[in-house]
Amino acid sequence: MPTSVYKSIAEDLRQRIASGQLAPGDDVPTEGELALQWNTSRGPIRNALAELRAEGLIETTRGRPSRVVRRKAHQAVDVSIPFTKWAREMGATPGAHTQEVSLRRADDDHVELLRIEPGDLIVEVTRLRTLDGRPTMLERLAFIEDVGRVLFEVDLDTVSITDYLAERGHPYAEVDHEIDAVAADELDARLLEVEPGSPILRLRRVTRGKDGRVFEASDDRYRSDIVRFTVSASGRAISGEHFIRPVGE
Repeated sequence: MPTSVYKSIAEDLRQRIASGQLAPGDDVPTEGELALQWNTSRGPIRNALAELRAEGLIETTRGRPSRVVRRKAHQAVDVSIPFTKWAREMGATPGAHTQEVSLRRADDDHVELLRIEPGDLIVEVTRLRTLDGRPTMLERLAFIEDVGRVLFEVDLDTVSITDYLAERGHPYAEVDHEIDAVAADELDARLLEVEPGSPILRLRRVTRGKDGRVFEASDDRYRSDIVRFTVSASGRAISGEHFIRPVGE
């Protein structure tokens, strides 16, 4: 059977998935059904399904037919892109649901991260972000007082905090990211609509302004079934210290 046959089968299934005829969660026709439809042996069918699996369009579980999966959104972490801009560039509709905005004394962790004095005030924001209405990421943000106070003057459900702070004279000049995976706590589980203890991706960020002063520390938690992180490295550190660090360092 010519190579073009399995390519044609893969393209037909690809178009059915793209059009919604085969939606996320739907079973893909079995190898036998596809073989009858295309009047071919199972070899080309298996090659076509393997191609779609490699593209992340379908998944196969032992004992059941292949199933269409929801493609994950890619979040680049080697650059800093506001959630709102990132979502729109993907063609998705971003949403925000602010849970809390508060002024409080910094705890020991925020004293260290924000490089402030014990007892200093900080502004904390907890906000759920959505993609096309789906709970996707829970933000836990902390700002030094003079920067964070401007957030009380705007409806945080309607703005990109990054862009709003830039407009108010606090642009993001330098950002450090740290990625790990954590178990969803009670708040994560409730707002992200996942089971408590299920694995979620965490992106922690420390942000400096043009003057080099740290003004934000964030803890962003993403549903791992919706988002995956990508890194594009244009070079390689000889010792690797910029990319890999032992836990606890």
